[in-house]
Amino acid sequence: MTNRAPEISITRTFNASPKSVFEAWTDPTAFGRWFGTEATTVEDVSMDLRVGGAWSARMILDDGTEIGWHGSYLELEAPRRLVLSLSDRPGDQFERVTVDLKEIDGGTEMTFTQTGGNVPPENYAQAEAGWQSFFDDLSKELPH
Repeated sequence: MTNRAPEISITRTFNASPKSVFEAWTDPTAFGRWFGTEATTVEDVSMDLRVGGAWSARMILDDGTEIGWHGSYLELEAPRRLVLSLSDRPGDQFERVTVDLKEIDGGTEMTFTQTGGNVPPENYAQAEAGWQSFFDDLSKELPH
């Protein structure tokens, strides 16, 4: 039996084109609207949209706590694939986020994975619930 690093894998369907979903991930204004929940505000979103380019966003929780998210783009294949590193901590402990978009009848199937093992194993369930909530908001932001 192997000890596999924890991961998050979510598949969602959206009533929007792959181009629209990809743009929601790569447009700073759109990203700031859905990345988070109704109890948060996301500001200062910066995206250098090229392989090796950096991205960052400041999330403000309802209690005033701030979280500085950051990373870099590892793969960009508009409008089909996006791979980025992600961290909310100083240093070089990054998670790897992969977003694959497939056109389906009536919309887009998004397959999201987060890997890396840099989050305590017990926190992956909480992170997955967070992403599910983010994607609920993403669905509301997309053009129908």
